[in-house]
Amino acid sequence: MKEYLMALDQGTTSSRCIIFRRDGTVAASAAKELTQYFPKEGWVEHDAKEIFDSEVKVAKLALSKAGLTAADIAAIGITNQRETTVVFEKESGAPVCPAIVWQCRRTAADCEALRRAGYTPLIREKTGLPIDPYFSATKLSYILDHVPDARRRAERGELLFGTVDSYLIYRLTGGRVHATDPTNASRTLLFDIHKLAFDEELLKLFRIPASMLPEVRPSAGFFGETDPALFGAPIPITGVAGDQQAALFGQGCFAPGDLKNTYGTGAFLLMNTGKKAICSESGLLTTVAFQTKNEVNYALEGSVFVCGAAIQWLRDGLGILQNAAESETLAASVPDSGGVYFLPAFVGLGTPYWNPDVRGTIFGIGRGTRRAHLVRATLEAMALQTADVMDIMQKETGLTPGVLRVDGGAAANRLLLSLQSDFSGVTVRRPACVETTAFGAAALAGLSAGVYRDKAEIAALLHADAEFHPTLSPAGRKEKLSQWHKALNAAISFS
Repeated sequence: MKEYLMALDQGTTSSRCIIFRRDGTVAASAAKELTQYFPKEGWVEHDAKEIFDSEVKVAKLALSKAGLTAADIAAIGITNQRETTVVFEKESGAPVCPAIVWQCRRTAADCEALRRAGYTPLIREKTGLPIDPYFSATKLSYILDHVPDARRRAERGELLFGTVDSYLIYRLTGGRVHATDPTNASRTLLFDIHKLAFDEELLKLFRIPASMLPEVRPSAGFFGETDPALFGAPIPITGVAGDQQAALFGQGCFAPGDLKNTYGTGAFLLMNTGKKAICSESGLLTTVAFQTKNEVNYALEGSVFVCGAAIQWLRDGLGILQNAAESETLAASVPDSGGVYFLPAFVGLGTPYWNPDVRGTIFGIGRGTRRAHLVRATLEAMALQTADVMDIMQKETGLTPGVLRVDGGAAANRLLLSLQSDFSGVTVRRPACVETTAFGAAALAGLSAGVYRDKAEIAALLHADAEFHPTLSPAGRKEKLSQWHKALNAAISFS
């Protein structure tokens, strides 16, 4: 049996490839930064061709670093930024316009019109999602309405729609397979999560030709083979999951109540709810966690739009940090934030508010405020937003997890994880392998390809690197959250 699994991890800010050994350790990795385009305030775009080219490049580089060839790879797993929308030609695979990124807010007015028209209950019942520019449907409608001749070509069957996974699959297979999995499909606002199928009523509402849509296959399933010309030999693609669901799987969150948070550009908290799709009354998202050959698991999700991006802003926008790692040292140089509260709502608020109009706000600045206080307030904001979402999840499910499993770039920040434990009131556990998103994709691929017998075998490979336990008293936690909510409500009222 082949011992290596390749994960293609296509994120918001970079394209990466990680090659895993069967035991879950990393054999080699490669990464390439992805260009961000901001043509207007609140707009975010990517070059889809750059996405594909960069993933092929890093895959070749990782193979070279590991001293392997395509023939050594048992299977490929793909994980990706989710709601980002690509429209491309069926014949050539060429994108017809820039990809509209999940962060992009250009369709806020369209979403508001749908809400005023009373479509919220229908859409939430079918998709588990609110009406928000975050998701793919309004982005796709925008492209069809604004790219010259796009709607006519789509209705003639000349154009295809894909989230990033399905665009990559199409290009990797030489146009032979146009497919996605339920975790990505469930983020489009077009997919009935109960029937596990795209919904005709929603397609009609958003004016989307059904011919554009990819086939939906299990997350641990067969998605074709790569074109031999790409890597020298075909490699089966047998695992696909959106990045947050992949991280849930890669953290071994296989049982109801298991919980993980990923600190990336945004922060995404997911709780496995088992075979039950729980409809939230508090603004949480209901989504597909994963689908294997034998089962479907659902999850509740809280989406914080800005997390690590706030640290990037401190570095690149304000110039008060040399690098992201400096945030921990600087924030630890003061005992607290000095009464400063920072709401990093650069592109609006996600869970549970779903308000695209709120913007970043800083409260409590005094004459004695220094940059260290602002940096600490930023780390606190990352933890406080997550704590809010976690509290809602516990109330809606009745499940009280004792452990929060964490990953993502900012999980390297020990102060952040300590603050997270304090504000959430639970143990925070960081895994030994921080590449949990990529490993989740690789594990799904390995499960489908027979590299792993079952999920128990995958779970046995997972080990903790560090744990953080609450040091803040319940009264101290309550006071901190109260002040945070006061700042939050003030920012919302100002919008």
